[in-house]
Amino acid sequence: MKPAKKTVPSTIPQGAPPVRHYLQFSDLSTEEYHYLLERTAFIKNKFKTFVRHQPLVDRTLALIFEKASTRTRVSFEAGMYQLGGSVVHLTTGDSQLGRAEPIEDSARVISRMTDIVMIRTFEQTKIDAFAAHSRVPVINGLTNEFHPCQILADIFTYIEHRGPIAGKTVAWVGDGNNMANTWLQAAALLGFHLRVSTPSGYEVNEKTAARPASMGAGSYQTYSDPLDACAHADLVTTDVWTSMGYEAENEVRRKAFAAWCVDSRLMAAAKPDALFMHCLPAHRGEEVSAEVIDGPQSVVWDEAENRMHVQKALMEYLLLGRQA
Repeated sequence: MKPAKKTVPSTIPQGAPPVRHYLQFSDLSTEEYHYLLERTAFIKNKFKTFVRHQPLVDRTLALIFEKASTRTRVSFEAGMYQLGGSVVHLTTGDSQLGRAEPIEDSARVISRMTDIVMIRTFEQTKIDAFAAHSRVPVINGLTNEFHPCQILADIFTYIEHRGPIAGKTVAWVGDGNNMANTWLQAAALLGFHLRVSTPSGYEVNEKTAARPASMGAGSYQTYSDPLDACAHADLVTTDVWTSMGYEAENEVRRKAFAAWCVDSRLMAAAKPDALFMHCLPAHRGEEVSAEVIDGPQSVVWDEAENRMHVQKALMEYLLLGRQA
């Protein structure tokens, strides 16, 4: 008589709802973004009026950093505490993540001990592998390819200052990096026009950005001259010329990007009430002039704070679903 076949229990509890991850901007629908943006306004108002909002009591957020951060750590950590939860902070230096343990094994273990995970890492393939073996939601805090939480904060900030972003024109000036990739996805989902101007050799990789085929005609255009990209724009935004992990290219990039500094000339080409945004940290005199980032059209400090508020709404949604 053959011995009974041993069954291996599933890592996902039976009857549990499907786990939702947020690994790139296109992971949520247009309708879900409308809900999240409205929910963010509700949650931020609670914060500003000192009304306690703690739907995530007894929930634990794991923060995993392979790339150092200021705003990502503070915004997620403070946000989770404000929602009533707790936080576990991990880096490659104080965990097995920087050693020989496969990322799939780390995912299986960490997701059994926490309720939601944020990862800030290098290649998108790492966070994809972690999410594939996680039994709890995973949020992209930044990868080389995408930065969805930042763009969500940027869009919320625009709405706060100027109203709906649908039909508006956003000018991206600088590197065709993770921010540019994510702006491209956001334009497709939220119906605004994106203009991108990058130096030759630093263009957006549309294959990486996975621009939806349904993206409307004219909603994404490229310009060789940043002045043309900024003409009559509602929002002008940029990022550092050298992203984390590309420091060896510093000097080469400084020369290549010299004409891609958002200064008063570029802002003058935009609409008179155009906003300026930057995800920070910024290098005044490189990708943006001091007179622009510290000027009246700049909303970078609101933008930075709003990372916390949109992420609170996102964590609440991924863990609890829609709230009345």
